[in-house]
Formats: sequence, C-alpha cells, structure tokens
Amino acid sequence: MQASGKALADHLLAWRQRTFQTRAEKLPFVGLAGRDVYNITAPFETAGLTVLAGRVEARYSENSEVLFFTFRHGAWRPLPEAPIPALQDPFVSFIQGELVVGGVETFIDPRGKPPHFFWFRTVFFRGPDLFHLTPFFRGPDGMKDIRLVELEDGQVGVFTRPQGGPAGLGTIGFTRVPSLDHLTLEAILEAPLLEGLFAPDEWGGANEVHRLPGGKLGVLGHIARREGLFRHYYAMAFRFDPETFTWEELRIIAERQDFLPGPAKRKELRDVVFPGGLIRYPDGTAHLYAGVSDAEAQRLLIPDPFE
Repeated sequence: MQASGKALADHLLAWRQRTFQTRAEKLPFVGLAGRDVYNITAPFETAGLTVLAGRVEARYSENSEVLFFTFRHGAWRPLPEAPIPALQDPFVSFIQGELVVGGVETFIDPRGKPPHFFWFRTVFFRGPDLFHLTPFFRGPDGMKDIRLVELEDGQVGVFTRPQGGPAGLGTIGFTRVPSLDHLTLEAILEAPLLEGLFAPDEWGGANEVHRLPGGKLGVLGHIARREGLFRHYYAMAFRFDPETFTWEELRIIAERQDFLPGPAKRKELRDVVFPGGLIRYPDGTAHLYAGVSDAEAQRLLIPDPFE
C-alpha cells in the first residue's frame, strides 16, 4: 500500500507548477426562476438524449432538488419529462446495462440534538434510462460519496466514504459485490480503507470512477481541509488497482482560482471545487465538470489525469 507522501500544500504546489494552460467556462442555465445550479455531473447519454444533472436550490437555502438538463438554443434547459428528486449532489454510472442515478438525501434525525437534527444518506435509483428509474438502495446514515463502477469481470466495485475512527475526518474505502442486487449496508460498512490517501487534518471522497485499460480504475474525487470556518475543496484524481488494492499518483487537478470568478453561497465556501465528472478526449485533454463555491456550475479544460 502506497502512503500519501505529500501534504496537501505539496500537491497544490505541484499543480501550480504545471505548464498546461487550463481554460474555464461558465455553463449557461435557463428556466430556474433565479435558483443556482451547482455540483453537476458530466453530460451523459440516455434515451437518445445528452443530459446533465445538477443540484438546484435558492442561494440562501439548503432545500435542494436534482434537475436534469438538455442543451438547446445555447443553454442548458430543464428536461420537462425527467424526474425531479429532492436530493443533493447527483451522480450517474452505468452498471450491467442499467443507468444508475444517485444523490444525497437529507432528513430530520429524531435522535439528533441541536444543532444536529439534519442528517443525510446516499440513495440510488436504477433503470433502462432516465425516464424509467426506480429506487433500489439507501446507504448508511451519515455517509455521502458512495460511488459504483462496473469492473472488468462484470462485478460491481463500490467506493465508500466513512468517517470517524480509522477513517478520521473522512476517507475512501472499497469493496466489490456480484451485482446491484447484492449491494448491502454490511458490504459498505465493512469495506476496507485505502490507507494513506489523506493527512489527519484532511478528508476526501470519490466523485466519479472511470475504467482504465488493464483493469485499473481512475478515481475522480475531492480532497479538503478546514481553516477556522473556511473550507478548502480541491479536485483530485488517482489510479486504483482493485486486484492488488493499491493506489498511485494522487494529484490535485483543479482549484477554485482556476475557474472564472463568481459568487459564493457563503463566504466560507469561496474556495470550494466539487468535481462531478470528466469527459476525456483522444488528444490527452479532458473537461472537468464541477460545482464552484456552492453557487455555480463551470467546466475546466485540463490534461487528462488518467493518461
């Protein structure tokens, strides 16, 4: 197992010394009655359409919906016939011939004490396309950033994000199950941890997973830390070998200053990048789709982190 070997400051320095010139764009959205769109997925194909999912909410609210958009007449527009789940931070994957859509469900925990009434969990839907989804699994209470990927042998790889105990402020675990029907709370809670990814004062999680040649997995994720009230989130990536349970080449691939200036939901969220997905190109570049400052959706042209 490879240890991190670098503090977050070292990862940042390595990223800032790059020679590649990144290029940022704000994504245009219409039809939202003044609400913000952020923490988007990369565009994906379903039912003959190119679709993008995003978290939608008013600037000073946490009451979120996930909307699905198509690009028409120069802007991303809500798809009227698509579902509108009351979730945060959507994600998508394709597993064993099905579309899997997930997000974070918030709820009031009757066991909570002020100010911790609100709790969360990751929920999943499956179906042949966006218009025929049914719920099939809820993750453990208090766990975000569960991601699924179909492995080379047809099984389902499961990336988890526990907190507390050996997991510290939040780290990444991995396990595998034979199929979506075998996804259980026990499998997620017992997933072994990837050791050495983050320092004790850091946390992170997986956001999207790409299958790479030779059976390895490219993990797009985030790494974060806190300074007082201020949160600092960066997009990162690394390769993971599910056969040897080893990871390599963790690196930061974007920070907030790489994107165009814009508003923040709150001042302590100004330095937040939450990566949602990558579109990779044959020329060795990729578009990173991300939410920035919990208020906007942008994309950034970067070197493909898995090339």
